[in-house]
Amino acid sequence: MNMLNIRLLPAALVLAVASVCVPAGAQTAATPSTTEKVEDASKKAWDATKSGTEKAVDATKEGSVKAYDATKKGTVKAYDATKEGTVKAYDATKSGTKKAYNSTKSGTKKAWNKTKSTTAKGWDATKSTTAKGWDATKSGTSKAVDATKSGTSKAVDATGNALDATGKAVSNAGTAAADATRKVGDKIGSELPAQKP
Repeated sequence: MNMLNIRLLPAALVLAVASVCVPAGAQTAATPSTTEKVEDASKKAWDATKSGTEKAVDATKEGSVKAYDATKKGTVKAYDATKEGTVKAYDATKSGTKKAYNSTKSGTKKAWNKTKSTTAKGWDATKSTTAKGWDATKSGTSKAVDATKSGTSKAVDATGNALDATGKAVSNAGTAAADATRKVGDKIGSELPAQKP
């Protein structure tokens, strides 16, 4: 409807139309445009996103602090437990090593004493056997020397006796032969004719 038509209408109608149109115009002026709606929605979305992001950052920060505190607390406990376990393991190792050393030392001492005792007994037995062997050898040698000396003396005596017997036999044989020769000569001489002078 243009302005010309509005002027031609009766005043009552104009007032009626105006009463209807003015609130509509006012409503049109009060209603935001699409751009304003988009801007308003964007702002609200931005505010919501910003608020959510801030809350998320705060929550993350708080969670990180709690996680850090929990990790720190757990790390301290783990460190203390490891330290305590290490001390106990060290003490156990030290105790075990000391016991093993004492056991080895005791065993070595016992083995040495046993070896020393066995060696002493072996030496005494060897010395005794050697002494007995030497005494037996000395006694046997002495007896052999005495027997040899006695046998040699007897042999010398026997040889001397044999020589004496041989000498006597030779002497007796020579004497008998001489006597027999003389007798034969005497007999031959007696049987020869006497020679004249």
